[in-house]
Amino acid sequence: MNEINQKHIFIAGLDLEFKPVLINDGTPIGTQIARAGGFSPDQMAIVLQALPSGVFENIRPDEIVNLVETSRRFIVAESDRTYFLAVDGQRYEWPCRIINGSTIRKLAQVAENMRLLQQLEDEPDRELADTETINLGDEGIERFVSRKATWKLKVQGVPLEFDKYEVTVREAAQRAGIDLSLHWKITLTVQGHNSQDVAIDDTIDLRTPGIEKLRFTPKDVGNGEAAAAPRRVFNLLPLDVAYLNQLGLRWETCIGTDGLRYLLIHDFELPAGYSHRHVQLALQVLPGYPVEPLDSFYIYPHVSLMSGVLPPNVQLTAQIDGVVFQGWSRHRTITPWNPQADNVISQMALVEGCLHKEVGQ
Repeated sequence: MNEINQKHIFIAGLDLEFKPVLINDGTPIGTQIARAGGFSPDQMAIVLQALPSGVFENIRPDEIVNLVETSRRFIVAESDRTYFLAVDGQRYEWPCRIINGSTIRKLAQVAENMRLLQQLEDEPDRELADTETINLGDEGIERFVSRKATWKLKVQGVPLEFDKYEVTVREAAQRAGIDLSLHWKITLTVQGHNSQDVAIDDTIDLRTPGIEKLRFTPKDVGNGEAAAAPRRVFNLLPLDVAYLNQLGLRWETCIGTDGLRYLLIHDFELPAGYSHRHVQLALQVLPGYPVEPLDSFYIYPHVSLMSGVLPPNVQLTAQIDGVVFQGWSRHRTITPWNPQADNVISQMALVEGCLHKEVGQ
């Protein structure tokens, strides 16, 4: 045992910041420890000793503590009683009626990468923020549990969970099955802020309030002047099916009223700035897919910008289920369709990129 440990004990207040305090007795009583913490006997300070197990035990004023055989860490605070709480089934004493989430974490040594939840009767467990306070004076013992923390991010429409709060754009893209051999414009959307461009090796802090999604858009998105010959396939790839299911949207393949084949996605959410927020989205697919490319897309009902102006090049039409869809003429102008890499996922990226581009996002 080093010199400072032989002659010192470590005392903390309600902030749990332990500081060395000189004491010349190897077997002090509770009153001596309280005095070492700056409290006189008439202040009736509570002394809690941190046992090796992590539990804090109340030391009576006349109780002897053998510093050679046990812990030298104590909480000393002025109080007329102690209060109890439980974390992960372990009971703890605390000398104050009010305690916050940060203090509970320190007291029970809950790691930063764990969530702290309050257990409630007849209600789901509720996550407790570090600054949130709990009244331990209420009837019964307040109980808390720690759970492995997860952070969420939507990547290309696919909701993902991460067990750490810092992830690189590259990690997120790989988890979402994005082909990183292609050239992408990558945009991070944060609620209440303008969308920002990010690089593939940038790090995202998922604790940032309002972080919503990453969007990957082919860098060659352009407004085509002419409608491409409608060549799509009806049979989707297994990868497409898995992706569409992950979106959590209702989708189907169907034969349009015009006799053509379409992938139809219901209740597709448009970015803010259009006359409608939810639409039906259709991709026309022709025999030969994925050798033959997907091109353009169709929306019902027809949409305009909030200003009332139509987006450019939306003169195409499709007839599905007896209604006329608004066709958006959009083409790949630099990087051609690659049947080995492109699919419904990359085409949906182009769709989202075009929709955001027209409203300046």
